[in-house]
Amino acid sequence: MTTGGAGSSGAEASPKKKGWPKGRKRRLLPKDSNAPKGPLSGYMLFMGDQREVLRQTQPGLAFHEITKLVAQRWAVLDQMTKTKYLEASEADKERYQKEMEEYQKTDAYKNFLQKQRKAETPSPPKKTKKENGDERKEEEEEEEEEPLNPHSSLEIPIFTEEFLNHNKVREGELRQLRKSNTDYEEQNAILQKHIESMKSTVERLESETGQQRSNNAALQQHIETLRRTLARAFTHLPLPGSEVAPTEETIDSYMVQLHSLIVNNPQHHQGLIQTVRGIVSQLALT
Repeated sequence: MTTGGAGSSGAEASPKKKGWPKGRKRRLLPKDSNAPKGPLSGYMLFMGDQREVLRQTQPGLAFHEITKLVAQRWAVLDQMTKTKYLEASEADKERYQKEMEEYQKTDAYKNFLQKQRKAETPSPPKKTKKENGDERKEEEEEEEEEPLNPHSSLEIPIFTEEFLNHNKVREGELRQLRKSNTDYEEQNAILQKHIESMKSTVERLESETGQQRSNNAALQQHIETLRRTLARAFTHLPLPGSEVAPTEETIDSYMVQLHSLIVNNPQHHQGLIQTVRGIVSQLALT
């Protein structure tokens, strides 16, 4: 009874997680020094410009203080300036893609791929003499006790350390891409709101412009009517010293000269003033 309970408790115990073996060094994949320089995001381009400005204006700032100030300035940066940096980032990505396409056609890139494949191929760990002797003994015992079975399943080590490391790198890249996608969506939302605001402003200005044109047309029509009325009313009253009667084309200059004569010498033109008063009192200027 006791033995059975001990065996069941041992079977239910969860196996311990194995970490990186002690004494075994992690292998770093080679980096391609000949590859084109990677593209920079809009924020990184902004940081490059601001870092130089801060180093010149505030040379005593530490690196983390500069990074904090740049992040604060980016958060309150106006949308027009931020858009310029984002467009510069897109241009840098296009540059990188073109250079990378050209670089992938070269022999240097092919040599790098060969080195990378060699580095990714796991090398079997060295075994001690004792392990080699034990394996030979086990193989001999298996050959004596059990016949070969052609249908036996093969154990393939799928989840190797290199495979897991490769997955971690890919997961990091995916997280970065998701973050970039979220940033782009936020920027697109801001731009969409800006576009809608601009459309509303344009529609309002077009409406006000149309109303102003209508008002101008009404005023022009009123002026033309007033000119015709004045020209007919004063057609029998030529200016002193002139026998030319006013017309619709000359009524403006006629009224200016008439006003000047009356204002400059009213005593000498008392008769003219009485005549003008009579004509004006009969006008229906509505």
